[in-house]
Amino acid sequence: MDEYHIKHTSWYQASVEAFSAKVAKKDLAGAQDPNTTSNPDMIVAARLRPILEDEVSAGLIRGVFSRPNNNGAVDIHQIRKHIKPLGPPTLTTTSVQLDKAYGPDDTSEQIYRDLVEPLVPWAWSGGVSTVFAYGQTGSGKTFTVSEIEQLVAKSLMSGGLEGERKVYACIIELAGNSSFDLLNSRKPISVLEDSFGVTQLAGALEHEITEAAALLELIEKAATFRRTASTFKNDASSRSHAICRIRIESPIPTAEDGLLYLIDLAGSEAARDIANHTPDRMKEAREINTSLSVLKDCIRGRATVDVASLTGKTKSPTYIPFRQSSLTKILKHVFDPVGRRSCKTVVLACVNPSLPDAGAGKNTLKYAEMLRVLLPKAKAQSYDPEMPATWDNERLKTWIDANSGNPAISGELVAPTETGSLLLRLPAPEFLARCLKSPGVDEDQARAFHAKFWRLHIDSQKSGGKKTESKSEAEPAKGKGRKTAINQEMLSSSVDPDAKANDVPFKERIRPGMVVRWSPPSTFPMGLPGLNMLVILCPQLAVGPTVRDLTGDLVNRSGFSSTRGTKYLCAMVLPGFMAESYELSMWRQVVVDVEQMEAEVLLEYDSGTRYYHITL
Repeated sequence: MDEYHIKHTSWYQASVEAFSAKVAKKDLAGAQDPNTTSNPDMIVAARLRPILEDEVSAGLIRGVFSRPNNNGAVDIHQIRKHIKPLGPPTLTTTSVQLDKAYGPDDTSEQIYRDLVEPLVPWAWSGGVSTVFAYGQTGSGKTFTVSEIEQLVAKSLMSGGLEGERKVYACIIELAGNSSFDLLNSRKPISVLEDSFGVTQLAGALEHEITEAAALLELIEKAATFRRTASTFKNDASSRSHAICRIRIESPIPTAEDGLLYLIDLAGSEAARDIANHTPDRMKEAREINTSLSVLKDCIRGRATVDVASLTGKTKSPTYIPFRQSSLTKILKHVFDPVGRRSCKTVVLACVNPSLPDAGAGKNTLKYAEMLRVLLPKAKAQSYDPEMPATWDNERLKTWIDANSGNPAISGELVAPTETGSLLLRLPAPEFLARCLKSPGVDEDQARAFHAKFWRLHIDSQKSGGKKTESKSEAEPAKGKGRKTAINQEMLSSSVDPDAKANDVPFKERIRPGMVVRWSPPSTFPMGLPGLNMLVILCPQLAVGPTVRDLTGDLVNRSGFSSTRGTKYLCAMVLPGFMAESYELSMWRQVVVDVEQMEAEVLLEYDSGTRYYHITL
């Protein structure tokens, strides 16, 4: 510490004790709006490292304190000189409120149990989990991330997670505008965004992980290639961002893989810390601080969007600069307000609590506080059979059993404990995996049921949850009043207008407009891998003698009396550009025998996307 701080140490400590006694019973969280609560998908926490032995020997004292009971409040104390040379100093205190705050006595194991451990099964089930640590150089970021990586490796490979998955890992480094693969002798790679808006690490090698020791070995190997340098604050400071991406392969081939990101951001440096740097080191520090500044802008942009959505106030679109640095490209899923992946994020702001570094700690904590967006507390909603978010567990399971198709999907397997609102937050791969546990259920039926459940939720939000008089308020719709429901569905789906049609095998009730799944012969030029669907237009005999199909053959040829009435002219249903969407191609027509038809498929038209989707 400088001479001024040393001179006023006793006064400072007495002032801090007086402040602590004054606010001991206060809770910053209690001062916030009682109708708001923390966001469970974005947890922002602080870790105050201990004062090291050499710092104690140099006379350093603490300037940053977490309050008791881990209520997330942190106080930053600074000594301000009086404007007059001989005037008394002033204690300036800044308080921030985060979700959690861990002091010098809290261990990495405790932080892992509280914050990170729940993210592992989330990624295992197909979600996206992200942990990143940031702060000033020398604040303990790399140490914290290293400890967390070891605990994650043990959790992933302990065998305690349901099912079996293939696990892959890659570790990359972002240094300025360059990217490197730390597991491939630091060879350059590219951070690119594909046509679907997904960030790809082009050139980075993935390594399959079969045991915890293998992952830890890769992490140690990557550490040897990472760029470090001596700084004013740290003899081996990380001068780059390190990202460990763990990809967990989904057991469902068409489902998205789970992702777990462990990110150690480069340490930022204050102006006084870089005063003696060379020009190259000054440039390096500017690049680091610039990338962290872009990260800050993304944080602020996301917070602005979230606040606007929560308050219902319409504002002009907020620009979030994802593409201004490779770091924010990779972290796009954290900040993108329209992202479709189920994400959980932990932000760990690491702080050096010594008094000379209180200013840098204050900046770190203020940035963290900006990322913390409070959500309105959910008000108790009365049960509505048209709103899945209002269903308790029993009503949800009853609805699943009655509305999931044939064979029925077990509500007990899909939602053993979840309410309707909790099931809506479940990652899609996990939802599908639970559906497939029911005997006889295939992936197509599971996907169709998932889409049906979500469409019901979206429709209920659009309608404001208004009930119709024809619906019973005692239980979710179980298929009663089918004729009324059919009249509604016929406007946008291929459902049969006959309420008793399901009792008759589909081959005995072929009709124009029916959608069927079929198996094209190997010689058919437009067979698709996977699902092939057709819309039945009319019997083969009903067309004129000059009509040809897509192969150029005449549709109504002579000499087919032996198969009279068993062939139909059909139009192909082709995949759309969106996932799990389809479009009707009326000009691609083909004659199909009933024996080639496998099952009826129900399609529903979505006017918003102008595509068809499989329903039940």
